[in-house]
Amino acid sequence: LAQRLHPLEREILDRRRMSIDLTESFEPFMALSALAPAPTHAITVLEGSNRINAALNLATGECRHEVLTVQPGGARSEHILRQALERDRPLMERGVRMRTLYQHTVRHSLGTMAYVDVMSRGKVEIRTLEELIGRLIICDETVAFVPAHDDQQVALELRHPGLVKYLIKVFENLWSRATPLREEAPYEPTRDGITGVQRSIARLLVEGHVDEAIARRLGMNVRTCRAHIAKLATALGSGSRAQLGFLIAQSGLLDEEPALPGGDVHS
Repeated sequence: LAQRLHPLEREILDRRRMSIDLTESFEPFMALSALAPAPTHAITVLEGSNRINAALNLATGECRHEVLTVQPGGARSEHILRQALERDRPLMERGVRMRTLYQHTVRHSLGTMAYVDVMSRGKVEIRTLEELIGRLIICDETVAFVPAHDDQQVALELRHPGLVKYLIKVFENLWSRATPLREEAPYEPTRDGITGVQRSIARLLVEGHVDEAIARRLGMNVRTCRAHIAKLATALGSGSRAQLGFLIAQSGLLDEEPALPGGDVHS
């Protein structure tokens, strides 16, 4: 029995240590408004999907003006989309404005596009970027949610005004550079027929990222990423992975200016 309990005790201690570390990491931000402290808990660590979803449901249920969302990654599962629709439909019915950032790869996801079609009946604007930061949700400029762990089982609920305002500025910066979903994504082929996606993969390869990391950064699965790498290798005449990096550097591919999105048009 003692042997079985030992791993559980260790996990509990690790979780407690993580909570303490997260709180200490944000301590400098909490000191920013020492003269006028926030009326509620500035930072709350949420552990487990049930507690995270409950906090999100409460925040969106109280939201009256605007929700800002960053959703990195490619296609989302049917279960996740159903949850999102259940949470977002009341917002749409209340007339809450919603602005969401996805990655370009969701343009090829039938499930995500079906969700977008339903939500487009409300005050909803959606744009896409090639790369995004981690997941982010902000409600009414008062509360923000960010992941605290890669497995999405630990999140931070942030209510410190300074932190929330900072995250809104991050969102607005990304938003200004993103392309409205109904417009064509700025993926123009290079003179060698190499696509914008492949150029982005080439850049990450030269930086030393492995296939899995590249796929995660660009919101695609590993198989699709490797297919692009194979096409890139063929286009440049590479016979090996090591040679591919050299040929990318020699080709001037990364010196070419990518196409820019056209205008600041809302969807």
